[in-house]
Amino acid sequence: MSTDESLRLVDGLLSELIETVETARALPMSASCVLPRERMLDLLDELREVLPPEMDEARTLIARRDKVVQDGYEAAAAHRERAAAEAEVVLADAGHRAERLVAAAEERAAELVQSGREEHGRLLANTTVHQAAAQAAAALRRDAEQYQQQVTADADEYAGHVRGEADRYARAARIEAERYATKLTADAEDYAERTLDELAAVLHKAAQTAEQGRTALAQRRAGNWVQDTGADDATDAQMSA
Repeated sequence: MSTDESLRLVDGLLSELIETVETARALPMSASCVLPRERMLDLLDELREVLPPEMDEARTLIARRDKVVQDGYEAAAAHRERAAAEAEVVLADAGHRAERLVAAAEERAAELVQSGREEHGRLLANTTVHQAAAQAAAALRRDAEQYQQQVTADADEYAGHVRGEADRYARAARIEAERYATKLTADAEDYAERTLDELAAVLHKAAQTAEQGRTALAQRRAGNWVQDTGADDATDAQMSA
C-alpha cells in the first residue's frame, strides 16, 4: 500500500471517528455522550493498521543509523589495514629481491676476484710474463670491483623505486578508503533525513486532521450546551408564571 493510500485511509477513519462522536446520544443533564465501545475500538485498530509503514521504518533507521556509520568506519579501517599490509608485502618482496641481487653480485665479484688471483698466481710462476700477469690481475680486480658497485647501485635504485611505488599505492588506498567511509556516512544521513521528513509530514497531516475533529467536537458540544441552557430558561419562566 502506498503512502497516499495510507493517508487517505487514515483520513477516512478519523472522519468516521469524528462523525461517531458527533452523532453519539447525549446523556441527560450532562455534556457527556454514549459511544459504541466496540465500534470505537475497531476504528482505532483499523487506524493503527493503516498508519504508513514509514513510521516503523523511520524508528528502525534511527536505531540503525549509528550502526551504519560505525560499519562504514570499520570497513574503511579494514581497507586501510589491508592496503598497509599489501604495501608491507610489496616492500618486503622488493627487499628480498634486492638482497638476492646484491648476494648474486657479491658472489660473482668474489668469483672474478678469485679467478684473477688464480690467474695472477699462474702468471707469477712464469718470470717472463710477470708484468703482464700483474697488469691482467689488476684489470680483473678493477672489473670485479666496478661490476660489484654497478650491481649494488642498480639494486639500491630498484629497491627505492619499489618502495616509492608501494608508498604511492598505500596513500591511494588510504584516500579511497576514507572516501568510501565518507560516502557511506553521507548516504546513511541523507536516507535518515529523507525518512524523517516524510514521517514529519505524515504526522503533521494526522495532527491537523485530529485537530479538525477536536474543533468540530468542541463546536458541537458548545451548540448542545446553548440548547440545553435555553430549554432550562424556558422551564424557569413557565414555573414563575
